[in-house]
Amino acid sequence: MNALPANHIAVDLLVFVLSAFLGLELVRNVSRLLHTPLMSLTNAISSVSVVAALIVMSEPRKTDSIVLLTAVATALAFVNIVSGFMITERILKMFRKEKKN
Repeated sequence: MNALPANHIAVDLLVFVLSAFLGLELVRNVSRLLHTPLMSLTNAISSVSVVAALIVMSEPRKTDSIVLLTAVATALAFVNIVSGFMITERILKMFRKEKKN
């Protein structure tokens, strides 16, 4: 009853690819005014990914592949968080008024 189907990896890969295309189309059609809130949301999602990776690493029994995938996920989420903050700061600078001397 609890057995996974033999092709569960193929189904997971299909869901991943479809969600990547859907995410690309959603982000591509976002107006520039909504870009900063969207970046904040993706930073929050990446933060959840980092916390989840830390929880996985705290498990007592883990294989080398789990450690490798967790390290890759943490590194990619960290890059996404840092670059998201950099892009958000750059966009916010466009809306700030310059000080006149």
